[in-house]
Amino acid sequence: MSASARTDARWLYVFAHGAGAGMNHPFMERAARVFGEHGIATYRYEFPYMKAGKGRPDSPAIAEAAVREAVMEAGRANPGLPLLAGGKSFGGRMTSQAQASQPMPGVRGLVFLGFPLHPPGRPGTTRAEHLTSVDVPMLFLQGTRDQFAQLDLLQEVVRKLGDRATLHLIEEGDHSFKLPKRTGKSESDIMNELAATIQQWAARVVSPAAMPRG
Repeated sequence: MSASARTDARWLYVFAHGAGAGMNHPFMERAARVFGEHGIATYRYEFPYMKAGKGRPDSPAIAEAAVREAVMEAGRANPGLPLLAGGKSFGGRMTSQAQASQPMPGVRGLVFLGFPLHPPGRPGTTRAEHLTSVDVPMLFLQGTRDQFAQLDLLQEVVRKLGDRATLHLIEEGDHSFKLPKRTGKSESDIMNELAATIQQWAARVVSPAAMPRG
């Protein structure tokens, strides 16, 4: 597990990795650094299969249990920060499934970095059915060229979720938010756009002032 916090952090993002790479993947490390610069501390962790060096992701039950454990530990270690949870692709979906089946204490919102709505070339929305049971605000950050989420299908999913869901599109971004060179945008530009979007969304719907007092 890896925590990245600054004294000026306003939120803590429990940040799960995707199916094919662990918490120390360059994308995860860059995101954690840039998010921190925008007041979003991160708490990264790995699913059991990744710790064990296995190539196949854990079953949903095992993955969701890992999410719950990470959220609980993050909350204990940082009691003064409102919790956001989610992650890259698989990690985000396992987080939302955990939240849908039983709300996790302290989680104020979910943030998805490339929600994997369906496998490439097999469009569908069954992976999103559980989202109707999620009881906190959700932010979807998605590339318009993401092969894991046909854009019109994802837009319809978000529309049906109503006020609970916000969709921010990275124009011409793929599943990892990589853009064609013709756009003129750098990786740094995209990371900062992702971070600024989370910051603005969290300030609007997950304000620290809204935290319940015990």
